[in-house]
Amino acid sequence: MDKDKDVEKENKISENSNVANDATKEKEHVSKEETTPSIFDESFIKEQEKKAEEKTEISGAEPKGESRPEEAPKIEKKEEVIEEPKIFAVKTSIGHERIVAESIRNKAEKKKAEVYAILCPATIRGYVFVESNNYDALSELVKGLPKVRGVVKGEAPIKEIEPFLTPKPLVSGIQEGDIVELVAGPFKGEKARVHQIDEAREEITVELIEAMVAIPITVRGDHVRVIEKEKKK
Repeated sequence: MDKDKDVEKENKISENSNVANDATKEKEHVSKEETTPSIFDESFIKEQEKKAEEKTEISGAEPKGESRPEEAPKIEKKEEVIEEPKIFAVKTSIGHERIVAESIRNKAEKKKAEVYAILCPATIRGYVFVESNNYDALSELVKGLPKVRGVVKGEAPIKEIEPFLTPKPLVSGIQEGDIVELVAGPFKGEKARVHQIDEAREEITVELIEAMVAIPITVRGDHVRVIEKEKKK
């Protein structure tokens, strides 16, 4: 009897121990569930969102030790400034204006220089007018040419040149009775008196002074040079 009571007592103790163990395991399980955050918990969601943002920022940052290639600087295109042609006066030895003008023209064609026009007025001695873009370039062009004495600094006033730009009639400045010298033709060097002027044809009729017989001769207006004006009565 005593043995049966002892066995029964031991069984009860074993059952109580198992129950206690089960209770402990259940409590541990419950505590784990309480400490593990639920995916529906607001604080857990916010924490996950914060971590995601931090990852995005880190991925977007430049790796250490590496740098982005520098962009090439933009080169601004400058508009080309085109200089307008100007007129410059080239000083020459007196009596060699036409020779200088021809020399400048030939050299400009050879060098392909920017020379657009050359004016050599008969009434202005010692100067030739050249239309060009640049003073320095023109000075370099005429340097070393025979009978050239340099380029006058500054642009030549257009008002002083305008009268020479408009062609005058060949008979301009010639009047009936003037004494002229023939500068071209078979009677070159002879003196004559102006007898008649034809402005439409730009011709004049003259009579040789030293001829035995007064024979009228018709010549072009630029084939004579006035040496004495008719005296007004």
